[in-house]
Amino acid sequence: MIINTIDGVISALYIIAIFIIGLWAGIKHRAKNQHGGTAKEYFLAGKTLRWPMIGLALFATNISCVHLVSLAQSGFDSGLLNGNFEWMASFTLILLAVFFVPFYLKSGVSTLPDFLEKRYDRASRDWLAIVSVASAIIIHIAFSLLAGGIVLQTLFGVNMYYSVIAIAIITAIYTIVGGLTAVVVTESIQTVVLLAGALIMTVAAYHKMGGWQPMVNVLEQTHQMEKLSMMRPHGDASGLPWYAVFLGYPILGIWYWCADQTIVQRVLGAKDENHARVGSLFCGFIKILPVFIFVMPGLFAWALYQTGQLNIDTLKTLHDGKEVVNSKGIYTLMILQLVPKGLAGILVAALLSGLMSQISGALNSISTLVSYDMYQRWKPDAPDNKLVKVGKIAAGASLVFSLLLLPLLNQYESIFNGLNDIIAHIAPPITCVFLLGVFWKGASAKSAKITLYLGSLIGIFVFATGKLLPNSLIGHIPFMIMAFYLFCVCVLIQVTTSVIFPVQHTAASNVLYWRSPFESLRSPGWAGIGNYKFLSLALILIMSVLFWLFR
Repeated sequence: MIINTIDGVISALYIIAIFIIGLWAGIKHRAKNQHGGTAKEYFLAGKTLRWPMIGLALFATNISCVHLVSLAQSGFDSGLLNGNFEWMASFTLILLAVFFVPFYLKSGVSTLPDFLEKRYDRASRDWLAIVSVASAIIIHIAFSLLAGGIVLQTLFGVNMYYSVIAIAIITAIYTIVGGLTAVVVTESIQTVVLLAGALIMTVAAYHKMGGWQPMVNVLEQTHQMEKLSMMRPHGDASGLPWYAVFLGYPILGIWYWCADQTIVQRVLGAKDENHARVGSLFCGFIKILPVFIFVMPGLFAWALYQTGQLNIDTLKTLHDGKEVVNSKGIYTLMILQLVPKGLAGILVAALLSGLMSQISGALNSISTLVSYDMYQRWKPDAPDNKLVKVGKIAAGASLVFSLLLLPLLNQYESIFNGLNDIIAHIAPPITCVFLLGVFWKGASAKSAKITLYLGSLIGIFVFATGKLLPNSLIGHIPFMIMAFYLFCVCVLIQVTTSVIFPVQHTAASNVLYWRSPFESLRSPGWAGIGNYKFLSLALILIMSVLFWLFR
């Protein structure tokens, strides 16, 4: 089954519209500034971003084609379980808003590696810059391109690599020309389109199923009621029991939401601290939605398949003589079979929104990192126009390298699990040095450098061992638990080496840690419902109720 002409035209018009809007927003913003704008105008939108745009851009940069495709796949395979990655993010965004934002803005940094240099030393900055660029290429761009390629191939019958190359080039042009302003403006539009498309799919699946109760009846009849549970018991076949979620996710989440340049760059471009804080919390509230509009449709699809209302024959393959379902393509099958003509085009536009917003955000972050944390160190007196030029070249080169990684990453059975498996081995040392650096006065520069170097090497060794020797002890440890173990090792390394090599604070580093966690709450914030303290408490209460309901 291939998507019809009307929906294809809608999808094409959407791509053209985003391309034009992105170019227009970036060029218009630059025209307001002398000589086309400074480097900060290009990379950080001149620090003019307000909270709604920050929240929408954070969500759009996070939610990509990977999430639309793979969360539906996970809903089909294991129910609501992987929704934990979405809801736990809300707690991490509270940490970003309350504890990390003040330091990032107070230090006046353009990148997070720059922050590490102010808190620790230059070596820590260099290491994080390299890791951040690599992770942006692999996690934010390559995986998104892979998911997008699968979708486009299924829907349009076109070669996966040709289609993603075309989309990537279009996105790269307006991102490279317009900088962060173009990225944030297009991401705000794409978030709305993405959410609208996801809602259409959810309603379509719900309507086809006949409501919530018929789906529950199917789960009861097939003895699969655990698919509605997000808190699984010890020994669950998924390898993701409740304690793995609460121990492992914070390690991944703090790196992703509080210490990853691709995400935090939107916060660094905030007009002021209150806009940065409320924008982060706004994103936390939006993160409630993915379980219902990204994961739930996959669960409905599973129930529809069980009742014969969804044909998945095209996803069935033989593996070791047994028929298995390759559920990577379940979302596209739902578009083709459940959504009326015309509306399917909006669904495709939503998928493309996720793909384009993820690529644009990552490219802008890579260009910022390379310009400020690599090139400017080599050429400290480089003019702004040179920094911007180097950043554009870096973005283009990163895109090419991401495309070359697609065949390798396509070997993962589950895109979402493959993505988080890699993050679980990258995040622990970075999460460790950021947490201890912000909350512990005694974290020394030497200890941070040793922890980043040694922790990263241990993570690479563990990852390689698990893949080369899957039947070994390491190979049997679920990635979320492994992330927690690696984090504990990194904390031990940094605390021990901080004792051996005591901290010697500089004037800059001496103001970049909290004397007490309550110190972060001294800022009064806005009055009324927009106060960051009120919003943080409200978000905690809402998430606690939701976890209780789907325990």
